[in-house]
Amino acid sequence: MIHRRAFLQHTTLAALSGLSFPVRSWAGILSAGRKLGKIGLQLYTVRDALKEDFEGTLAAVAEIGYREVEFAGWFGREPREIRALLDRLHLDAPASHINTEFLQSDWMQTIEQAKELGNRYLIWAYLSPDQRRSLDDYKKFAELFNRVGEACRKAGIQFGYHNHDFEFQPLSGKIPYHLLLEETDPDLVKMEMDLYWITKANRDPLEYFENYPGRFPLLHVKDMDDTPKRFFTEVGRGIIDFKNIFAHAAQAGAKHFFVEQDRTPGPALKSARISFDYLRQLEF
Repeated sequence: MIHRRAFLQHTTLAALSGLSFPVRSWAGILSAGRKLGKIGLQLYTVRDALKEDFEGTLAAVAEIGYREVEFAGWFGREPREIRALLDRLHLDAPASHINTEFLQSDWMQTIEQAKELGNRYLIWAYLSPDQRRSLDDYKKFAELFNRVGEACRKAGIQFGYHNHDFEFQPLSGKIPYHLLLEETDPDLVKMEMDLYWITKANRDPLEYFENYPGRFPLLHVKDMDDTPKRFFTEVGRGIIDFKNIFAHAAQAGAKHFFVEQDRTPGPALKSARISFDYLRQLEF
């Protein structure tokens, strides 16, 4: 008679052999690493291509394999028009970036347009140098962000802030990014952490995940080259340890992972494909 354990091993492996993935070993399957689900692209990466061919560029992004996109401007198109195109391409747009022009417009109109596009997040993209000369400037923006966050929440959208490296330069003895974290309501104002810029500021993302758990639902997945300039490069070709960062994604509260590359050495879509291919196979 076949020993019960041997029988179970034999029948289990026989059943697994019909599945679509190769069987390495039973133990290997149990210890398989985690991977990102949907991988997103911040469309600032392909901004020039979008200006030339909006529909064709989004189709190319979808063909690469991206399933989420984050807008940095709507390129003069109506949200309803964009939403219809995204639906045809099976793309989702969880977020859009806004900037100072938002203050000069009808807030609620912009928020409603974002909802029409399918956004669940509106992210403040950048503070210009004249807007951040002092710590008091940051305090005023913290107050503003709370107000905008409340308006967004009433409309069913989450407001957030996207960092660069300047927020980590001390002003009057305080780190402005810390002020923004501490003086904004964590329910009204989330953070989209740009992993390149925080690294360039010589800060550790994991410390912020630990100190402010759940505050970072969106991440900009942007790599840094290994040169004195520490310039942009395709994800996986630089020095940022994404594997370790993603392993702590649950602590961060991260739900959306947007590849971004501000400058590319050649066609932006080519760089976007290189980054996607790396992330698609990355286990953490």
